[in-house]
Amino acid sequence: MKIISVVGARPNFMKIAPFIQEINHYNQSNQEAITHLLVHTGQHYDDRMSKAFFEALNIPKADINLGIGSGTHAEQVGNTMIAFEKVLKEEKPDWVIVVGDVNATLACSVTAKKLHVKVCHIEAGLRSGDIKMPEEINRLVTDRLSDLLLTPDLLSSENLRKEGVSDEKIVFVGNIMIDTLEANRDKAKQLLVSQIIEENFIDKQSIQNSNALNKSSFALMTMHRPSNVDLKEILTPIIRFLLDEVAIEIPLIWPIHPRTQKQLKLFGLWEEVMKHEQFILLHPIGYHQMLRLNMGAKLILTDSGGLQEESTVLGTPCLTLRWNTERPITLKKHGGASVLVGNNINQIRQEYISTINHPRKPKRPEFWDGKTAKRSLDTILKHNT
Repeated sequence: MKIISVVGARPNFMKIAPFIQEINHYNQSNQEAITHLLVHTGQHYDDRMSKAFFEALNIPKADINLGIGSGTHAEQVGNTMIAFEKVLKEEKPDWVIVVGDVNATLACSVTAKKLHVKVCHIEAGLRSGDIKMPEEINRLVTDRLSDLLLTPDLLSSENLRKEGVSDEKIVFVGNIMIDTLEANRDKAKQLLVSQIIEENFIDKQSIQNSNALNKSSFALMTMHRPSNVDLKEILTPIIRFLLDEVAIEIPLIWPIHPRTQKQLKLFGLWEEVMKHEQFILLHPIGYHQMLRLNMGAKLILTDSGGLQEESTVLGTPCLTLRWNTERPITLKKHGGASVLVGNNINQIRQEYISTINHPRKPKRPEFWDGKTAKRSLDTILKHNT
């Protein structure tokens, strides 16, 4: 059997790493080995956001790199389809495995189905209900086309059933992101917060002694979505709240996305942020470094879906800077650690005040146990008829 797995952006790498490791484990103990090829579309093309993740998670170098790079959604999808079609015609795989909800996920699933290649979607069934999100369109189309839908939680399985997907296509396997977390938890725990800051520090900042953060509390921040950073009237109040209220009370560590950094400079906010002694801006950081910060943070503010999931298992109180989420299993009302606050400052402030002193309460939804990759591969082998 020949499998092609596709990665395109940073979140995909954390999801595909345990799957590749499980294939390697299978091949060591079975005579009928699986031929596996890893295709990297190149949607994330910056070394800090791509190459470093391959190295940190022991993902083998991609067998094929399409080198798509940046561009509009249409350009990325169209260029990926053109390039991936050539790969499929040359390699003739039995299965194409796509993960997550990025443009590469959509483009490669469409291309595979047009060539009558079976598609398996790992992390299927997630829904935000917001059709304005490009990721929601990617999820809907990919799930409609896929032959096998491997879901991370029972809420996602139910979403698919409500959309008319037959039960034989839906298999609940758990969250493969947690496989990566569990495999790397001990390594991340050994890192010092001060070391992470020193290695990724953005020059010309004026901050207090970073060594103190190894033991004392800090808040963690990530923010990159266009809905939060592209408009001055939205981004400016968020930054003012962080500067005038959060960072006054507690050091705030912020590994900053290139898009957000660009917008801060465009809106004239960059210099003030850089000068604040308790506002610690970092370049994009590696997986283990982010995991260590999440493990130690008193609270995290984020618009990242993956960090919502990790915060649930780690027990980090999480303010999700979105009005909706495709991962409701991470919300407090479903037993998680996250609460939706959108980008309304009054709501963010209210939840921040009520959450900042909450104790950690790790939660582990069903099948978030570090064994999802094995269940995924077992399911694919069972359906390979």
